[in-house]
Amino acid sequence: MLRRGGLVAFPTETVYGLGADATRAEAVARIYAAKERPRFNPLIAHVASVDAARREGVFDESALTLATRFWPGPLTLVVPGASGASVCDLARAGLDSVALRVPAHPLAHALLERVGRPVAAPSANRSGRVSPTTAAHVLTDLEGRIDAVLDGGPTAVGLESTIVACLGEPRLLRPGGVPREALEAALGRKLLGAARETGAPRAPGMLASHYAPRAKARLDIDRVVPGDAVLLFGAFEPPGLAAAQAVLNLSQSGDLTEAAAHLFGHLRTLDASGAESIAVAPIPEHGLGEAINDRLRRAAAGG
Repeated sequence: MLRRGGLVAFPTETVYGLGADATRAEAVARIYAAKERPRFNPLIAHVASVDAARREGVFDESALTLATRFWPGPLTLVVPGASGASVCDLARAGLDSVALRVPAHPLAHALLERVGRPVAAPSANRSGRVSPTTAAHVLTDLEGRIDAVLDGGPTAVGLESTIVACLGEPRLLRPGGVPREALEAALGRKLLGAARETGAPRAPGMLASHYAPRAKARLDIDRVVPGDAVLLFGAFEPPGLAAAQAVLNLSQSGDLTEAAAHLFGHLRTLDASGAESIAVAPIPEHGLGEAINDRLRRAAAGG
């Protein structure tokens, strides 16, 4: 199911996660749709081993120390993305970093070994609701929205993973299943606290600058200015389109899940065109359109 792009909830030692193939933007977009997630926050990519994690991220000495000491376990590490990493832009929310975890639950580990690729898995509940610690909790929130749930019984920790960013000096982004004291003992020094910045989260539990294009974004356009790069949605074709420097369509059929999957890649491509501005067609505010518009408003604001 996961290899086909489906959604499968599964237990970790912390809470149940809602899994999708982290290498496929279309599959990741289904997570946001099922959870009714209001923003494209970065998702944690779960992998089977430290070696698998190192194929996705760049581990400095601190990150490797923590990975060796606490994986498998309830610790997520945010590290720079590796060259050739397979976790898609949507799962990373367009950032150059990636959030990685090796869970300790035997069922999660077996699943990840069989899938053989990173699995994005935020908590298996609708956004804003209590995180699930049993399969029944998952079904209460998501029955009819996902393809399957693996029932591994109640989770042992019942609290989300601790998140530490190793993007320079190690920084605690979210307290969780591994105590700060244990992390600091392993590192031999204090962890910095989470930096509060404007913008969108670098990882669950932290606000930081989001990927924003170099070009200025103009939203809800009704016409194209000569030289614009244009991001369309559906069948709408604004006047002046022939004078655009570059044109991409998030979804010609008007499918918001497809649009979400294309969002970050299309923004990067249009930004690389050299245009001074990216003109964005109106996108509906319902469903995933809310999250798409939230991301575009942040891009238009320069963060």
